[in-house]
Amino acid sequence: MADGSERVKLADENDYRSAFKSRDFRLYQTARLMVILGAEAQSVAVAWQVYAITHSALDLGYTGLALFLPGLFVVLAAGHAADRYDRRKIILLCYGLQACCTAVLLWLSLSATALQHGRIWPIYAVLVGIGLGRAFSGPAASAMLPSLVPKENFVNAVTWGATVYQIANMSGPAVGGILFTLPLAGVAALCNGAPLVYSFTLLMLLGFIVLVSMIRTKMVTTEKKAFSMKTVLAGLEYVWRAKLLLGSISLDLFAVLLGGATALLPIFATDILHAGPRGLGLLRAMPSVGALAVSLVMVVRPIKHKAGATMLVCVGIFGAATVVFGLSKSIYLSAAALVIVGASDMVSVVVRSSVLQLATPPEMRGRVSAVNWLFIGASNEFGEFESGVTAQWWGAVRAVVIGGIGSMLVTASAAALFPQLRNADALTADALMGADEELSVAESVD
Repeated sequence: MADGSERVKLADENDYRSAFKSRDFRLYQTARLMVILGAEAQSVAVAWQVYAITHSALDLGYTGLALFLPGLFVVLAAGHAADRYDRRKIILLCYGLQACCTAVLLWLSLSATALQHGRIWPIYAVLVGIGLGRAFSGPAASAMLPSLVPKENFVNAVTWGATVYQIANMSGPAVGGILFTLPLAGVAALCNGAPLVYSFTLLMLLGFIVLVSMIRTKMVTTEKKAFSMKTVLAGLEYVWRAKLLLGSISLDLFAVLLGGATALLPIFATDILHAGPRGLGLLRAMPSVGALAVSLVMVVRPIKHKAGATMLVCVGIFGAATVVFGLSKSIYLSAAALVIVGASDMVSVVVRSSVLQLATPPEMRGRVSAVNWLFIGASNEFGEFESGVTAQWWGAVRAVVIGGIGSMLVTASAAALFPQLRNADALTADALMGADEELSVAESVD
C-alpha cells in the first residue's frame, strides 16, 4: 500500500498540471490573472498621463516612490498580520481599498479641473493608497499559496503562478496601450485615454474580489500572540540568520534596483524610439514575453539541480541585456533585449519564491514573506524612483547602461558573499536546508 501511495505521489510531482487539480488554486490563479492584467494596464495609463502632463523623468520616478513608501513603514506589521489573521480576508480588504483608489483615478481623469495646470499630486496621493493596499496584501498572498496545494506540488504551483503572472504582465501593458489610444465616439468619447483604462482596471479588481471570496481552503495561522516589536521583527531576524534566504532576496533587491528600466520606458518610447503609446505598451510587454516562454519551459522541465548557480548566471544575463536595451536605437533590438531581461529574471523569480516558502516554517511565512515583499518593493517601486533620479542627472540612456553594469557587479558580489546560494541544488525543502547549515539548525522564531 505504501509503495502504491509513493507511486501516486511521484506521478503527481511529475505531472506538469498537478497544481491545477486544486479548485482553490484554480480560482486564485484566475483571480490573479484578472487583477494583474488590470494593474499593468493601469500602470501604462498612469505613466503616460504623468509624463504627458509634466515631461519629467523625475516625476515618473515619483510614481514608483509613491507606491513603495507606504510599504516601507507598514510591511513588517503586515507580515505579522498575515501570520495572525485569515489571509484571505486580508487580501479581500486590501483589494477593496485598491478598487476604491482606481475609482478615484477614474474620477480624476474625467474631471475637467482636477489635473489642470500640471497638478499631479492627486495621482501621487492615490498611488500611496494603492501602495498601502499592496503592502498588506503582498505578504498575505505569498504566505497563502502553500495552503492551496499539497506540499509535493508547491514548486509546480510557484512555476504556474509565475507563468500566470507573466501572461498578465505581458498582456496588461499591451491592453493598456490599446485602450489608451482607442478612438471612442459620441458620448463614449468622454472616456477616451486614461478613463477607459481605469474603467477596465476597476472591472478586473471587482472580478478578483468575487473569485477570491469563493476560496474555501482553511488558512493556516499561528497562535494569536500580542503585537510587539519582537514578533514584528521576527521575520527580519529569521532572514538574517538564514543566509540562503538572505542571499536570494538581497540579490534580487540590488540587481533589479540598479538594472530596472521600466520607469523610463515612456522616455524611450517617446524621445528615443519615437514609438508612441502603443510602442510603450509593446515595450512594457516584452519582458513578460521572455518570462512567459521560460516559465512554460520550466513547467515541463523544472530546475532539478544547481538552482543557486543557475539563478546567479541568469541575473548576470539580466544585467547584460539591460545594457543592450539602454544602448539600442532600434525598437526591434530594444524589444529583443527586453525579452531576454524578462526570460532571465523569470528563473530568478521561481528560484527565489521556492526558496522563500520551502525553507520557511508555516508559522513564519507571513513575516518572512513581508521581508521579501519589502525587498521586492524596494527593487521595483523604489527602483523606479532611483531610475527617475539617475535619468534626471545623467539622461535616460546613461542611467540604464550604468544600472545594467551595476547589476552584473552585484551578481559577482553575491556569488562570493553567499556560498549557500551558489551551492543550492534541488528546489526541495531537504536540499535547501542542506545548502544552509545555519538554517537547518535554527530554532523556530515566533
